Amino acid sequence: MRVTLTAALAALLVLGPGAAPAAPRQPRTAMPHNVVLFVPDGLRALKVTPETAPAMAALRDKGVNFANSHSLFPTFTMPNASGLASGHYLGDTGVFSNVIFTGYPVGPANASVTPFIENDAVLGDIDEHFAGNFVDEDTLLKLARAAGFSTAAVGKLGPTLMFDHTERSGTSTIIIDDQTGSAAGIPLSDEMKAALGAAGLPTATPPRGANGKAGDFQTPGATVANVVQQAFLADAVTKAILPLFKARGKPFVLVVWSRDPDGSQHNQGDSLNSLSPGIDGPTSLAGIRNADDTLAQVLRGLKDLGLEDTTDVVVAADHGFSTISKESHTSPATAGTYPDVKPGFLPPGFVALDLAKALDLPLFDPDTKTAAVASGAYPRVGNGLIGKDPAKPDVVVAANGGSDLIYLPGKDRGLARRVVAALLAQDYVSGLFVDDALGPIAGTLRLSAINLRGAALTPHPAIVVNFRSTGTGCDQPVLCAAEVADTRLQQGQGMHGNFARSDTQNFMAAAGPDFKAGYVDRLPVSNADVGVTIARLLGLRTRPRGELVGRVVTEAMPNGATPKAFSGSLAAPPAANGLRTVLRFQRVGAQRYFDAAGFAGRTVGLEVGKDR
Repeated sequence: MRVTLTAALAALLVLGPGAAPAAPRQPRTAMPHNVVLFVPDGLRALKVTPETAPAMAALRDKGVNFANSHSLFPTFTMPNASGLASGHYLGDTGVFSNVIFTGYPVGPANASVTPFIENDAVLGDIDEHFAGNFVDEDTLLKLARAAGFSTAAVGKLGPTLMFDHTERSGTSTIIIDDQTGSAAGIPLSDEMKAALGAAGLPTATPPRGANGKAGDFQTPGATVANVVQQAFLADAVTKAILPLFKARGKPFVLVVWSRDPDGSQHNQGDSLNSLSPGIDGPTSLAGIRNADDTLAQVLRGLKDLGLEDTTDVVVAADHGFSTISKESHTSPATAGTYPDVKPGFLPPGFVALDLAKALDLPLFDPDTKTAAVASGAYPRVGNGLIGKDPAKPDVVVAANGGSDLIYLPGKDRGLARRVVAALLAQDYVSGLFVDDALGPIAGTLRLSAINLRGAALTPHPAIVVNFRSTGTGCDQPVLCAAEVADTRLQQGQGMHGNFARSDTQNFMAAAGPDFKAGYVDRLPVSNADVGVTIARLLGLRTRPRGELVGRVVTEAMPNGATPKAFSGSLAAPPAANGLRTVLRFQRVGAQRYFDAAGFAGRTVGLEVGKDR
């Protein structure tokens, strides 16, 4: 059923931006089942086949296939980790991207006000600044350990800790990530060290090695998956943590966050400066298989320990993926000459460079002690402080990849309109979302329309910039999308963060005693839903502070209710040049799911003329 634009708008206004219907509580046994949440970072739903990922395909077909899956936008790792961990959308968690503006210099991030938050020390510093919990919502592992469960999170640096980021002693929740064994990591308890030792495993995580090499504009990046590091993490789970949990004799919650295929897709060297094969070359496929092998090992470990029948396994990728494009015909930044950028391509920080030029204001680099960005240079990692005084910038740009965040510390409405006008002139832009407090601006939609306006403690962005995405010629554009990306990576490598369906369609499946068997769920489901559903399965009592909460996916449970879904779209009033942001969404009750957004014809999933 298609909801008209008028009806969709009315529904959103009546139901409110984040209201969610209460789902009926499911009857439980006296002892909750165990839960394993496996996150194959950056896995596209349609890439899972019996040939590419046999373990995930088998689990999907055996249990619940969430065929209408959604990541949270912006489609980056840390925002989706916050949704999976808390069950809230980003307007509540404040984790708006992997790089955010904190409003203060973050010491462990070289005193930058725009830190990259995939880092244990950075997360701890931000927590301390915001009264001990910058997300301001309780996470799954925090609630579970308080309820007496054994808890652990293992895998990629940053999102692993997000599931219990306020507990840093290592004695309550086991945390093993890239920094384990170093001074910067969360310490291991004596019990965990002994368990690793008994399994013949080290107490420090090995580095990524060749998989961590991104190359440059002349040198291809990685051609191997993250095999060595991930093998250690998988062994830590199956040979140390699961046996320890079984010996304790109480239910457990375990998060396993696989860096692959994300890390291999980002850094792959199969497609230097070329959109083909992009992220569908052999290195990316090896990354998918590496993640699948990890899940297969976890499933074998559960079976060997006799835990298979009492454990629910949920698989949810944080986001999809696209190939990077660095092409623009309008950006002044492409006319510059940079020593490490292919001539004619967009440099890192092109948004900051172009806005500084359009506003005729100086540009400073928050990641090099606020040094001025000289002519012929760009901000080191793309972030920028625009204005005459870097200590009091007029505009802050947080560069992230397939979308960027723009902050206006002075909340100047006139400046917001000038920034929007400058962005609307660029062919790399496809969709703009503006803070509700800045008033309506032609061509743009409000942050509240996509659940980015809520109870967050961290500064809300003033403008979210989505970049252009296009298909590159295959039958299913979501499998061969290319997106403009504000990144140090090269054209042909991999990125995400976009509002294209290629990035919002993540892989999701579940199997176990609390899920139906052989069931295809056609209703829309999001990462926020995964968070609240797991909390319900565990019988955890949450006390939400914000209102942007996911729904319990009752339709995937035996004898659970199956609600109805609707679809619709929102379209902004056109700007002077005719461009307007369009949002395609689905709805279950008051819960909204965002398929794609941008300018028609510039975003994969928004065909020309369909939503105008």
